[in-house]
Amino acid sequence: MATRPKSSEAEILEQYRIALENAETQTEIATVMAELGYDSAVIGEGKALLTETRSAYDLNKTEDDETSAAYADFSSKKEQLEDTFTLHRKKAKVVFRNDALTADKLAISGAMPRTYIKWLEATKKFYSVATTDTDIQSKLARLKISTNDLTSANTAIAELETARAEYLKEKGESQDATKAKDSAFAKMDDWMSEFYAVAKIGLEDNPQLLEALGKTVRG
Repeated sequence: MATRPKSSEAEILEQYRIALENAETQTEIATVMAELGYDSAVIGEGKALLTETRSAYDLNKTEDDETSAAYADFSSKKEQLEDTFTLHRKKAKVVFRNDALTADKLAISGAMPRTYIKWLEATKKFYSVATTDTDIQSKLARLKISTNDLTSANTAIAELETARAEYLKEKGESQDATKAKDSAFAKMDDWMSEFYAVAKIGLEDNPQLLEALGKTVRG
């Protein structure tokens, strides 16, 4: 199935809805279509398929919105923790500039890790060590890093991990919903493709009626 721009999916659903509605309620169209096998029962099958497709579309939209919200929450928490850790790390590097052993213990030697997992591990190492070592705490206090600051940062790490887990869960659900939606559209598109092919045959001499089914007829 060719990928359809998301912005047009709602428009296509509406086109299909109008086509099926008019094929059932517009007397002249209904008569012609019924003669070609598309009576009210068959049109009802198309409407049922459309309802399924609409539901899949709506669910996909909902899951996408939830994923966006979860990512925004994760991203915000990560940015806040990054700001805090960057400042604390800079101060700690000054405090322990002549104490390589403690610097290594705090994982502040060298450059800041760039990848998320390595950055997170460095952050966790720093705060887990600092919150359990009173000697380190007293030295960090010189540059106004309190035990409360360290404890709060540890809490922020836990909240960040929870937020990331939620984001990944929502992302997975969104991907599943997208597959389901695409599958529903594929069935709907196939059904409507035959519907329109039959309509073009039956309404060949009445192009204005074909337009009532959402198909523009070139002059």
